[in-house]
Amino acid sequence: MKTTSLTDSLPSKMKAIVQTEYGSADVLRLAQVDQPVVSENGVLVRVRATSVHAGDWHLMRGRPFFIRLIYGGVRSPKIKILGTDVAGEVEAVGKAVTQFKPGDQVFGDLSEAGFGAFAEYVCVPETALALKPTSSTFEEAATVPVSALTALQGLRDVGQIRSGQKVLVKGASGGVGSFAVQIAKAFGAEVTGVCSPSKAKMVQEIGADYVLDYRQARTGLKQQYDLILDVAAYDSVFDYLPMLKLKGSYVLVGGSIARLFQVMLFGSWISRISRRRVRCLVQKPNQADLIVLKELIETGKIRPYVDRCYALSELPKAIHAIEQRQVQGKIAIAIQSVSEHPLTDAS
Repeated sequence: MKTTSLTDSLPSKMKAIVQTEYGSADVLRLAQVDQPVVSENGVLVRVRATSVHAGDWHLMRGRPFFIRLIYGGVRSPKIKILGTDVAGEVEAVGKAVTQFKPGDQVFGDLSEAGFGAFAEYVCVPETALALKPTSSTFEEAATVPVSALTALQGLRDVGQIRSGQKVLVKGASGGVGSFAVQIAKAFGAEVTGVCSPSKAKMVQEIGADYVLDYRQARTGLKQQYDLILDVAAYDSVFDYLPMLKLKGSYVLVGGSIARLFQVMLFGSWISRISRRRVRCLVQKPNQADLIVLKELIETGKIRPYVDRCYALSELPKAIHAIEQRQVQGKIAIAIQSVSEHPLTDAS
């Protein structure tokens, strides 16, 4: 007769980066938590790599304050395990899952699927995932979802990019910007990237036709563009209107909260008086666009630019680098290279 021990009935454990309070990266800690259970409609992914971006540290710090209202946890975070970008292998699937099977290599955007990529395992709906590009490593694939989806939707859906247009990408050396330069080129545009002088070589390497010092963009340019994608909006939108052709488009993707609200509140009015389209992107994760990005990568039209790779235990250091704007392209986090540090039990 088979006997069942107490340990047989206990949930499996995994390593994860957790937070129980808002603050700097110092609030993050590597801990041992319960492994998620596969739901009927869920896909259990063994996370091989993840990535970090500005959204992660906004959630970590709980700033601006409205983020707390959107995601819950006014005083303390309701989301204990952050992480939006994921790349890994399917470990198990629920009975209702039809698109994936154990062993499939996948990547995805978990921003509408509960987050949780800063861990060894995560369970998410199948619609949050797509098959990983065959030409990419897990680390490369993990840098794609949020940033490349943002660039794609900003250029294609909001900016309505067309072949032959002149496109200016402000913040071209960052995560979203590095994908935006390449995606705009894939659409057949002439691309000018704006960045700091120290990052100009990188922007040229990813395909920009021209590279400008960001200080030149602040003082105004004689060249006019059909589309400006502003990934680093720290200057007023009015500074960029003279650089837009009539009926051209300005799309704000990221930057200061003040500039975000300026475009959200006054974009329609500015559009009417200037005869130029002024819009703000609201990124919408979806499987169809993940597949578009997969195809662009596999055909060599875009490639992830990974500045550096950290272990999961080094995630606070990675977020600090993002906050200090020390990164070119993207940072990857390799889950399989977790250091054997003492763990606290956060269950």
